Amino acid sequence: MKIIGFIGIDDRVEMVLKGDSCLLNNRKPFFLPPQCKKMHVNPCIVLRISRLGKHIAPKFAHRYYDGFAPGADFTDAELLQEARKTGGAWTQAIAFDYSLAVGEMSSEEPAVAGLLVAPEEAIARASQVMTLRQGDLIYIQYQGEGRLVQQEDVIEAEGLYCKIK
Repeated sequence: MKIIGFIGIDDRVEMVLKGDSCLLNNRKPFFLPPQCKKMHVNPCIVLRISRLGKHIAPKFAHRYYDGFAPGADFTDAELLQEARKTGGAWTQAIAFDYSLAVGEMSSEEPAVAGLLVAPEEAIARASQVMTLRQGDLIYIQYQGEGRLVQQEDVIEAEGLYCKIK
């Protein structure tokens, strides 16, 4: 299973990959990594890919997913800021264990206004680079800055509950 994300970095949309260890299932707590001093969370939607596809045109992309879930994408803001200053790799700031909380999947399409890219565009862009397989997840952040999280914060959305420990 691949986890492909579309996130906002420095006023542009970047496609990123996360390993399956980044997945935090619903109702499990998110533990702040000990080295992290400043953690941000960004709301997102998560699409579940339902069939094999490569080089998918945006007009056919709706055929390639069958579920939506609310999500919360965690970012180590301090590491990301340091990477921006030095021009270094920012992957370690976004792709750490349990950095993507995913709620319950539903077949009902959520409001997609305010997403960085439309779901169809995300599927088309990802499928140009790699083959999408059944069970892969694509998450798309909403526009705007993430908010700072601290211990004991609770993140809730319809079908998503995550407590910060």
